[in-house]
Amino acid sequence: MRRMLAMALAILMMTALLSGAQAGVPSGVEDGVLTVAMECNYAPYNWSQSDDSNGAVPISGSNEYANGYDVMMAKKLCEANGWKLEIVRLDWDSLVPAVLSGVVDAVIAGQSMTAARAEMVDFAGPYLYASIVCLARQGTPQAEAKGISELRGYCTSQLGTIWYSVCLPQIPNAEIQPAAESAPAMLMALETGAVDFVCTDIPTAQGALAVYPDMVLLDFSGSEDNFVVSEEEINIGISVMKGNAVLKDALDAVLSTMTVDDFNAMMAEATAIQPING
Repeated sequence: MRRMLAMALAILMMTALLSGAQAGVPSGVEDGVLTVAMECNYAPYNWSQSDDSNGAVPISGSNEYANGYDVMMAKKLCEANGWKLEIVRLDWDSLVPAVLSGVVDAVIAGQSMTAARAEMVDFAGPYLYASIVCLARQGTPQAEAKGISELRGYCTSQLGTIWYSVCLPQIPNAEIQPAAESAPAMLMALETGAVDFVCTDIPTAQGALAVYPDMVLLDFSGSEDNFVVSEEEINIGISVMKGNAVLKDALDAVLSTMTVDDFNAMMAEATAIQPING
């Protein structure tokens, strides 16, 4: 079913692109509802749960609820603009096609504001700044690494991320394995010993430590033996349809009032309430 949905979204995306109908792009919130897509499987950014505790929001078309940093941010944006919030659960690879086709108004899902994505969508934000780190298991040689040059062995990261395509190839002795389809799958590969270390961003890593206390966070920032990434690769933004200036400006008007400390405090709150079962 998910594969069929992804194919349908891709077809809709191509139809939209071929029509060239960017002139007069509707905001999507004319009905007073901001429809937001996310995986609902990417703690602490977003996750699903069985009830509305801690301010969780219903997931459209299901009996489950979504919560996490992205949900908290979406609620803040909606409250400031007087919109209702609708959460749609989609796989990672379906998120951008959903915006391009107009199936959703925005994606709030921990996306890096890369140049490649910016060719397809417009970004509001950043709404978070996320540096790149690694995770290893306690008691392993990888856990003692003081820089990326000291890492070696099997590794992976999440499919469709700069962690996998940009960062892992910078590790000289990495034996890169196929990408994991999701952040939980990536973490499970590490926990079960299928790989020796993984690469991710610091919010995801901090969330993982709450679930897997046997993991160690490897942060090489401040060292010359660190990943080389651009600002666009650690700036996390909100995707909207190309040309949707009305929605982008409305989102940016709220985000511009927030500081890095505000973002980090909200992420700390999300990490504190994330389900221990991931």
